[in-house]
Amino acid sequence: MNDPATLRRTSLYAAHEALGARIVPFAGWQMPVQYEGIVKEHEAVRQRVGLFDVSHMGELEIEGPEAVAFVDGLVTNAIAPLPVGKAAYTVCCNERGTILDDLIVYRRGADRLLVVCNASNRDKIAAHFAKHAEGRDLTFRDASDDTALIAIQGPKAVATVSDAGAPHLGELPSFGLGEATIGGVGVLAARTGYTGEDGFELFCAWNDAPAVWAALMKAGEAHGIAAAGLGARDTLRLEGKLSLYGNDIDETTNPLEAGLGWVVKLDHGDFIGRDALIAIRDAGTPRKLVGLVVTGRGIARHGYPIVATEGTPGHVAGERIGEVTSGSPSPTTGKNIGLGYVPAELAKPGTPIGVEVRGKIITAEVAKTPFYRRPR
Repeated sequence: MNDPATLRRTSLYAAHEALGARIVPFAGWQMPVQYEGIVKEHEAVRQRVGLFDVSHMGELEIEGPEAVAFVDGLVTNAIAPLPVGKAAYTVCCNERGTILDDLIVYRRGADRLLVVCNASNRDKIAAHFAKHAEGRDLTFRDASDDTALIAIQGPKAVATVSDAGAPHLGELPSFGLGEATIGGVGVLAARTGYTGEDGFELFCAWNDAPAVWAALMKAGEAHGIAAAGLGARDTLRLEGKLSLYGNDIDETTNPLEAGLGWVVKLDHGDFIGRDALIAIRDAGTPRKLVGLVVTGRGIARHGYPIVATEGTPGHVAGERIGEVTSGSPSPTTGKNIGLGYVPAELAKPGTPIGVEVRGKIITAEVAKTPFYRRPR
């Protein structure tokens, strides 16, 4: 999967090379992990504006009389009440109620939807949707190969797109949709993102992305724009407690224990996994995804054991009680932070726990999340 000969490149690959990006394999693609450095790029997004190539993501188009009912039957959130021009975050579950992927559903028209899925899950989700679309009064198309996606994020994102010729996008509400022309290219703009900051995700035709990227980089010069890679994207989303598929959520986790109960609308009609989620809700979730802050010397990393310490209630010191799903130094808070699943009775912020780092137990505590919330 990571053979360079088989890895795909986005249409912005040349732009990344020109900026001196460090390219790494990711979900079958050659993607920029960093340019000038993860911390610099992270701080640019928090303080000014950053530009991300996320063209590796999957885009699925559904249109027709049954389009809305069809998608409603595959995801946990309620799509039918979603107004035209708005988007909703949701998850797609299997019959067991565990997560196939987390998605954003955009309502482009009364009978027209766009669904964005994770790059690592594109084939799985496209096949899942295609299978269930059979015999329905709708058309389904995997538009991923024809669609590029650029994210512009940060407090100066609105000013940058305005200077790039699209001032009206600043009027979009959160999770709103609009159209614009940037760099002479028509784009579909969504006021969404994966950083905890304000900003937009801009869809355009695959081969038009370099023109959009160049126009935004030029317009952003006055605002201190920086190209940002996957490394900063990960630290930014972690500070905002935005789940990463394959780390914090996957087919072994359900949305209720993952803190995503707010996107599970059990009363919106039947959907795949609903019965299982009702049973999980009624029984109670034995574990929960929590934030943690390391108070000792060390960094919590994905896969590290979470253990009880002397102060952990109801457990013997050294007992394994969970696992870190994501972890990193936090440039914004200056702390070493992470996420992980622990027994539900230990989910209260301030609960002392430990993390085993290369055979040594370092102290930590359950923390209130998100670790960062942007000023309003």
